[in-house]
Amino acid sequence: MAEDLQITGTTKEEKYISLLPQLHALVEGEKDLTANLANIVAALRQTFGFFWVGFYLVKNNELVLGPFQGPVACTRIGLGKGVCGTSWKNAETIIVDDVEKFPGHIACSSASKSEIVVPIYNTDKKVAAVLDVDEDKYSMFDTTDKLYLEKVAVLVTSLL
Repeated sequence: MAEDLQITGTTKEEKYISLLPQLHALVEGEKDLTANLANIVAALRQTFGFFWVGFYLVKNNELVLGPFQGPVACTRIGLGKGVCGTSWKNAETIIVDDVEKFPGHIACSSASKSEIVVPIYNTDKKVAAVLDVDEDKYSMFDTTDKLYLEKVAVLVTSLL
């Protein structure tokens, strides 16, 4: 049975440092990908209070909505479409300070203002999913988020 996360620290980085080993412990021994992704999303939202956080999985050459927490989301995203599809196509993390200024942004929620999308690779080094995090304020993501959410992506790669 899962226990509440015990996150220590007051800075964003301290919270990530405290959260990472707990994420590893949370998924240890569980083989079901959906269950693991759901718990990772819940832990991220519980720790940081993100407006929206979730996964999109590559299926039949499109991103398909996976486990998430937050408002209702877009279910399918094409390669190169929006921030998620662009992250998938370019195989790189993208930080957007103002989503309305991102060419081709897909507005799943008009309340979303800033976003970070991190690609997740399979063992063949191809993008198999993306981790998408949105905030309802501008310029909420930085290199600290990039560094630690990429560590979360590495954890997810180990689950694929």
